[in-house]
Amino acid sequence: MFRSGIGYDVHPLAKGRKLILGGVKIPYKLGLLGHSDADVLLHAIADALLGAVGKGDIGEHFSNKSSKYKGISSLVILARVRQIVKAAGFKVVNIDCVLIAEEPKINRYKLVMKEKIARALGIVVDQVNVKATTNEGLGFVGRNEGMAAYATALVRAVEH
Repeated sequence: MFRSGIGYDVHPLAKGRKLILGGVKIPYKLGLLGHSDADVLLHAIADALLGAVGKGDIGEHFSNKSSKYKGISSLVILARVRQIVKAAGFKVVNIDCVLIAEEPKINRYKLVMKEKIARALGIVVDQVNVKATTNEGLGFVGRNEGMAAYATALVRAVEH
């Protein structure tokens, strides 16, 4: 049995924050604002996986009102989501995600992102795809006020 899920996340950009995308620190003048490290790409992936196995969303498992998740690495969140997927009797088949941001360009970081995502999920690199696009100057992303990400996940039931 196969199941799929979709995830979406958005975070505003702010001065004085590190920019972490796909688990990779990227040199940039702004970072994403959030309770955790605000890795918009990994949050979308986590939501896609949770949706695929019918386990709610990232906010239900990692509340932004809990001090224990303050500043947490989203790679840790993703590894914990992997355990939720496993406990539900599923295994990740593949992840496809897209970052929507005007800048910075992430092409040179995509392979490292894929490696980190694959490692956190216990899968191989070719089971992960990372894409990026701009918003063509439109909306909050186009004005460089924030970033958004979408992800899809396919999982399959583990045979007993």
